[in-house]
Amino acid sequence: MSKNLLQLPDDLPVPEDDGGAAHLVGTPMPDISLPSTSGGPVELGKLTKRTVIYAYPRTGVPDEPTFYEGWEAIPGARGCTPQSCAFRDHHGELLAAGADVFGLSTQDTAFQRDAVKRMHLPFAILSDDRLELTHTLNLPTFDVNGLTLLKRITLLVRDAKIEHVFYPVFPPDKHAGSVLAWLKDNPV
Repeated sequence: MSKNLLQLPDDLPVPEDDGGAAHLVGTPMPDISLPSTSGGPVELGKLTKRTVIYAYPRTGVPDEPTFYEGWEAIPGARGCTPQSCAFRDHHGELLAAGADVFGLSTQDTAFQRDAVKRMHLPFAILSDDRLELTHTLNLPTFDVNGLTLLKRITLLVRDAKIEHVFYPVFPPDKHAGSVLAWLKDNPV
């Protein structure tokens, strides 16, 4: 049976705010370069333009089994594909509101390139597969199957500093619209 990664179950558990992002607003972006699906690294400490970085646990692959039994029971785990597709669908509006967009996960760039192609994403995905940014910023994570994954969080960066944080993010498929509304309410 085919797995529809775009359709979220009605009983998806809602993540709770565990305080894991309370320290981030006002934090400078570190001088870290992350590989991206656009081919070159992105230097996070040099992001001067307003930038949306939405982080998610991992993207699934259609017609492949879930990588972890019970994935849908983990609050905030399911919904990476609908979230990315929503940012894709709002990309033009986000640009018009003055923001660049990047996705971020701990999956490697080769996997992410396939996801960008499959979902027709007009923006790059950054790979923190070595957890360098995750550890430097102390981003909220969870562990599954021996992997450390990012909890769903969105950083709004301006002048290389985190100006706003969305955490926890729910529902993931509506989040891009919430980010767009915030940008329109808080123009540069």
